[in-house]
Amino acid sequence: MRHSNTSAAALLVENLSLFASLAESGPQAPGVLDLACGNGRNGLLLASQGWRVCFADRDQEKLTGIASQAVFAESGSELWQVDLEVPGTEPLADRQFDAIVVFNYLHRPLMPALRAALRPGGLLMYETFTEAQREFGRPRNPDFLLKAGELRSYFQDWQIKHSEETVLSSPARAVARLIVRRPEAE
Repeated sequence: MRHSNTSAAALLVENLSLFASLAESGPQAPGVLDLACGNGRNGLLLASQGWRVCFADRDQEKLTGIASQAVFAESGSELWQVDLEVPGTEPLADRQFDAIVVFNYLHRPLMPALRAALRPGGLLMYETFTEAQREFGRPRNPDFLLKAGELRSYFQDWQIKHSEETVLSSPARAVARLIVRRPEAE
């Protein structure tokens, strides 16, 4: 399977080798959750590497676009149209993944569910905007902006592989980036 990784997030591309250490859980469920996947750029890269990906987003049009990609059809991946922000729902309940990737999305009530949805030994890769983003443009709403140290605090008891808060270019944006591994036994 081939897929150009030029559109995937740099954090994912630079740390793709971390996925090699994961033992896929088997055919019963997708190995990777691409949460709030948008156009699927990150999940499609993982699918091209042989991973079964669950592409989760509320936008059916974007999911349809993902389904039209050859790498999607070849990978045995799945589409999941879901609104992750409906009050009183637990969309990740009873689902387990070997890895979860989240880019440019923040819904704080999901943090405990993300922890529960990752299998022991699994990998979480998360990158989204910090409050410093206001200097560069949208988003500006504090509901979508992390406070200093906030992302790391949600997973501080897990094995931290990478953690930083920085300003990236092309386009300029202020982000927190985190890669953690859930302990085998908690």
